[in-house]
Amino acid sequence: MRGDAQRLSAGGSLFGKLKALGVEYVFANSGTDFPPVIEGLIDARARGVDLPVAVTVPHEHAAVSMAHGYYQISGRSQAVMLHTNVGLSNGATGAINAHCDHVPMLLMSGRTPVMEQGRFGARTVPIGWGQEMFDQTALVREATKWDYELRFPEQVAELLDRGWAIANSTPKGPVYLSLPREVLAEEAPSEGIDSSSSMAPVLTAPEPAALARAAELLAGAKAPLIIAQRGAGSQDAFDALSGFLDDWAIPLSHYWSNQVAVPLTHPMQVGASPDALLADADVVLVINSLAPWWPDKVSPRPDANVIQLGPDPLFSRTPVRNFRADITLAGETATGVCALIDAMRGFPKDVQAVAARRARIASLAASNRTAALERAAKGATGPMTKEWVSLCLGRAIKGRKASVFHELGCPLIPLDLEDHLSYFQEPHSGGLGWGLPAALGAQLADRDRLVVATMGDGSYMFSNPTACHLVAEALALPVIVLVLNNEEWGAVRHSVQGMYREGHAGRANEVPLTALQPSPDFTLTAQASRAYTESVTEGADLPAALDRAIAVATGEKRQVLLNISIARETPH
Repeated sequence: MRGDAQRLSAGGSLFGKLKALGVEYVFANSGTDFPPVIEGLIDARARGVDLPVAVTVPHEHAAVSMAHGYYQISGRSQAVMLHTNVGLSNGATGAINAHCDHVPMLLMSGRTPVMEQGRFGARTVPIGWGQEMFDQTALVREATKWDYELRFPEQVAELLDRGWAIANSTPKGPVYLSLPREVLAEEAPSEGIDSSSSMAPVLTAPEPAALARAAELLAGAKAPLIIAQRGAGSQDAFDALSGFLDDWAIPLSHYWSNQVAVPLTHPMQVGASPDALLADADVVLVINSLAPWWPDKVSPRPDANVIQLGPDPLFSRTPVRNFRADITLAGETATGVCALIDAMRGFPKDVQAVAARRARIASLAASNRTAALERAAKGATGPMTKEWVSLCLGRAIKGRKASVFHELGCPLIPLDLEDHLSYFQEPHSGGLGWGLPAALGAQLADRDRLVVATMGDGSYMFSNPTACHLVAEALALPVIVLVLNNEEWGAVRHSVQGMYREGHAGRANEVPLTALQPSPDFTLTAQASRAYTESVTEGADLPAALDRAIAVATGEKRQVLLNISIARETPH
């Protein structure tokens, strides 16, 4: 820290400490609890204190989601600062998403002044009484790993050290600190403010005996299967897993995946459905998968061995999750994947059996991939399908450093992606409105990356688009937004029709509580922030529209929105 920090308020010291912890951005939505933060920030800046960039985000859910997306690309946890209980309540869905996705962040919000009078920072307006709660932290307690309230200004350094270390420990996730206004207004000592954390995060690795047993089972398996939902964890693990599948001829399914574990073009990548292979498998390796199969549809055979690998293989904070776990390999996903691959090197390989399996799985994978791409191509005629949009987008970004943030928009398989960090789907917590602001955070983390946010029309409305487009313009973030507009909440209709397959909803012309008609002109929302926009209604016109969108985003560094009319889907 440069300059004299002796007389900085706790509000000013807060930002200096966050920078020392490696936080580049504080995504903030301010309120009447922020005067000591804003005053302290100006004071610290004037003193030459090294500070993170404070980003004004006009909606709290968008602020938390930007920190989420930033982490997914950079691997570095950021901070979010919200306004008392009402701001925290708007950000709670974002906290739930981050918790579900194991995304670390320092989540903070002000707390209404405790004192009614007689102390600097005490209540001054009626909302100081109206916003006070018995337990404000209850809004996010179940979605955070640790929470506390700043009691004294001298706690700033030590509490942020502890929060940062816990957030970045296995399994990672958000932590929460509430900030009373009176405490923020007091002077804070400078000790520890400009230092990195005094506590190292706890990063776990699989237990050696369990690792050896898992390797033994996989090496001896006749019909092994890998199911991966949240990627391989790092570029090195992504590459290693790809080679491992080749070496041992093990099929991998991206069942409900929200990240890519190996290239979708990999000869052992069998697609999104593991059902047929799972029913026959004798050893199943589950890589960081919250729900690796649909229990009412298919389950492993009774004599199969199931290996669960990931930061929290039993997903201990999910009350009911009873997927089998004969062996658990706990640790960061990349660490566990690479350790298991290394452990396999010590076991002999049945060369003939592996060669036969390789031929069989490669044929199956090629057939599945060809069928998926052909099915997607048929969606160009008549009203477009999501699969057609996905196919066109995948072709348009092929060969580029690009990331697709998908929220009920472009499905994974037709994208035909090949790179680590190329795909992020909405967290399985289902907190809608994540996709667009997460893409903004990703773009902020890597300005040279082509970032595309694909979402349904309902998800776009949930994202607080006016706030997001304002941020995109203010920070010059050229994200491409594809709104796949079927004028309904398709996921809700699919859920009804999937549960009641012979019910009334399957035969009804209109399904109650799902229609989003008449559809707004979403291009006007984006144009209000000077975005380049187009509406696309014909499938044949989409490839050229995508090319124009990419040219604007990469050449003019300007945000883009395409409003794409698609057909209503039937449930599979």
